[in-house]
Amino acid sequence: MKYLVMVQGSQADYDAQAGKGSADSPAWDEKAMQEMFAYMGSINDDLAESGELVTAYGLTEPAQGRAVSLDAEGRPVVSDGPYSETKELLAGFWILECESLERVTEIAARVARCPQPAGAPEYPVVIRTIGGGID
Repeated sequence: MKYLVMVQGSQADYDAQAGKGSADSPAWDEKAMQEMFAYMGSINDDLAESGELVTAYGLTEPAQGRAVSLDAEGRPVVSDGPYSETKELLAGFWILECESLERVTEIAARVARCPQPAGAPEYPVVIRTIGGGID
């Protein structure tokens, strides 16, 4: 079975990782960033070694994205990020092929333990089963 494992974040979190903290997210220093990257790298290495990793990506900050919707007449309405109406967005993801939901839950719990500065917001790691699609 394939699963999508997602981590969330906000523009404030990306700003904090760039050293610009706020009341919602304390600034990360270089050591904290290195610890986070090393921790996530070890997860990726282990998943690649076990054969469970299909792919994984971190996403750029919301300020570099766009939201596209339609107005009442069906015309596109484009909003450049960050999006004030949305607090948390997808920050990164893994597509994993695991033998059970229990196994992917173990992996998500490991992801949730990623080191971060004291006071940084904690988001759930979200698991979704991937249905039919194009391979």
